Amino acid sequence: MRLSLNVTNYSWTGGIHDELSRVVQRADEAGIDTVWVSDHLIQADPTSVPDSEMLEAYTTLGFLAARTARVRLGTMVSAVTYRPAALLVKAVTTLDVLSGGRAWLGIGAGYHEEEARAMDLPLPAVPERFERLEETVRLALRMWSDDSSPGSSPAPVHKPHPPILIGGTGERRTLLLVARYADACNLFDIPDQGATVKRKLAVLADHCAALGRPYDDIEKTISTRLSPDEPTGAFVERCHTLASFGVTHAVVLTSGPWTDEALKRLAAAVPAVEGI
Repeated sequence: MRLSLNVTNYSWTGGIHDELSRVVQRADEAGIDTVWVSDHLIQADPTSVPDSEMLEAYTTLGFLAARTARVRLGTMVSAVTYRPAALLVKAVTTLDVLSGGRAWLGIGAGYHEEEARAMDLPLPAVPERFERLEETVRLALRMWSDDSSPGSSPAPVHKPHPPILIGGTGERRTLLLVARYADACNLFDIPDQGATVKRKLAVLADHCAALGRPYDDIEKTISTRLSPDEPTGAFVERCHTLASFGVTHAVVLTSGPWTDEALKRLAAAVPAVEGI
């Protein structure tokens, strides 16, 4: 199993520059697979408040790329309506080129009505959002192929293209788009003994079968929160349980900003879950 961390809260008591540098550099050294950042313009972490610190995602990822050598980088996830499709694809391509092939395209239909109103950002009706989601993924795949149209140069470093993660768990539309286009899905760690996760993955498997796509081609990620008092051993056991549901990649969040102690516990879990 892969382990990643998601930075959702920037409210450190020290400066954001130094603290964020520390987090990503320690993740890079510890063998963490990916550092994800939330793509919001106002704070959306449910453990925080809307007027607390928040950074623009792709500027932040460029900053993180310059301070690391190995760890992959992406958004969890970008609302498809908040940027023109070509601009979003170009941002991910630029990140991939300048990081040496370490970018993800993390994308979803979008949901945050309060943020859209506050920042005067578009958030059309749900059917249009899903149409735009599919159009954007198709555009990315075209721009990352041998397309010679303006804006497609330079090509990404990662081959055949930066991996695409589609966030969301809707069984009729989102998971069908995952099966059709994506390299990874993202589920949520709901405390119901795995019933929801197993059902969602079964739906994804059915969509894959209907499309003739190998189910194992898709990385199954799950967003899960590391409790403040959860020992490394207990977290590793939880990863074993998640793997038994079919999960292959845990994306770990914390309540509040990442601390040295939480980073140490996550780093200690990396070698223990590699063989799961």
